[in-house]
Amino acid sequence: MTATEPVPGHSLESIRAWVLEHNPELRAMDFEAQAAEARIQPAGALPDPTASLGFRGLDPDKPWRSAGADRQVDYALRQRFPLWGKRGLARTAASQDAVAVGLDRITAARDLLAEAEAAYVRYWHADQAVAVLDRRIALLRQVEEIAGVRYALGRAAQQDAIRAQVEQTSLQRERIERLATKQEAAATLNAVLGRRSDAPLATPGEAPHLAVHSASLAEALDDADAHPAVRSQQARAEAARTNVVLQRRNRFPDITLGVGAMQLGNGLESTELMLEVEIPFQQRARRERERESRLLEDAALARRDATLRAVEESGASAWSQWTSARERRALIENTLLPQADATWQSALASYQVGEVDFGTLLEALNEWQGADLARVDALRDELLGAAAVRAIEGEIR
Repeated sequence: MTATEPVPGHSLESIRAWVLEHNPELRAMDFEAQAAEARIQPAGALPDPTASLGFRGLDPDKPWRSAGADRQVDYALRQRFPLWGKRGLARTAASQDAVAVGLDRITAARDLLAEAEAAYVRYWHADQAVAVLDRRIALLRQVEEIAGVRYALGRAAQQDAIRAQVEQTSLQRERIERLATKQEAAATLNAVLGRRSDAPLATPGEAPHLAVHSASLAEALDDADAHPAVRSQQARAEAARTNVVLQRRNRFPDITLGVGAMQLGNGLESTELMLEVEIPFQQRARRERERESRLLEDAALARRDATLRAVEESGASAWSQWTSARERRALIENTLLPQADATWQSALASYQVGEVDFGTLLEALNEWQGADLARVDALRDELLGAAAVRAIEGEIR
C-alpha cells in the first residue's frame, strides 16, 4: 500500500474495491487465465520440423578430413502433419479449458467478495456492539447518580448505587470481550483483503447496504445452472468430450513429408521426396486412452451436477438465514424496542418518585438496551445472509 492510498474499512465499497484490485489470489488467477489463453494457439500448431545432416564415406581413421570426391553428405527436412481435424480439436479443447479457468476466476471473485462482505459485517457489528455497551454504561452512571441523590435524601438504600456500580463493572468485562471480537474480525478482514493481519483499518461508517434482488428463493435459484462454478465444470466436460473425439481420431495415422538432397564432393548428386505414414499398431494403448477420455468426461459431468447441487444448497441455506434474520430485526425494531423504551421511561419516572424499587429500574434498563443489542445482532445475521445470497445471484460489483 502506498502512502497516498486510502486505508480500507470506512465503507463496504472500499472493501470491494480493495479485494478486486489487490487480493493476491485473484491476481494469481488472472495470470492463470492468461496462461490458459496462451495455450490455445500452440495446441493446434504444427509440430516443429526436423532437420538432419548425414555424412557417408568417411575414413574411420580420419573422420575430420576435408570434403572430397569420395565423401557423401545427405541433407533432409521433415515435417509431420496431423490429419483428420486433430489440430482443430486440440485447439477447441484448449479453448474450452481456458473458458473454464476464466470462470474459475469469476467464481473466486464472487466467493472472495462474499467473504470480504461477511468479514466487514462482523467488523462493523463488533464496533456497533461496543457502542451499544458504551451507551448502556453511560445510562448506568446516570442511574447511579440518581440513586446517590435519593440515598442522600434518605429515600433509597445505599445498595442501589452499589448495585449500579457492580452492573457497570460487569458491562466493562463484556466490553473487553467485544473489543477482542472486533480485533479478531479486523484480522479476518485483513486476511481476505490480502493484507497483514495487523494492518490498520478505517473505522466503519454507517451500516453496510447489501441489496438482495431476488423476490423469492425459487427466483434466486432459477439461474443456479448459470453460476460460474457450474459453467466452469460444464466447460471442462465439453473439453473432455472434445478430447474423446480427438482420441478416436488418433486411430487414423498422421503423415510426415520430407525433402532431401545428396551432396557428393562440391555438387548435388540427387534430391529426394519422402512420405512417411504412422502405423497404428498399438491398438490396446489407443483403446485405453479412449477409455480414459470417456471416463474423464463422465467425471466432469458428475462434478458439474455436484457443483449445481452445492450451489442450490448454499443458496437455500443463505436465503433462510437472510429471511429469518430480517423478520427478527423487523420484530425487534417495530415492537420490542418501542415497548422496552416505554417500559424504561416509565420505570425511571416511577423510581424518581419512589413508586418502584431499584431492581425494577435496572431490569427495565437491561431489557431496553438488551433489545438494542439484539437488533444489532439480528442486523448482522441479516447482512451475512444477504452477502451469501448475493454470491449466488452474481452481484460482484
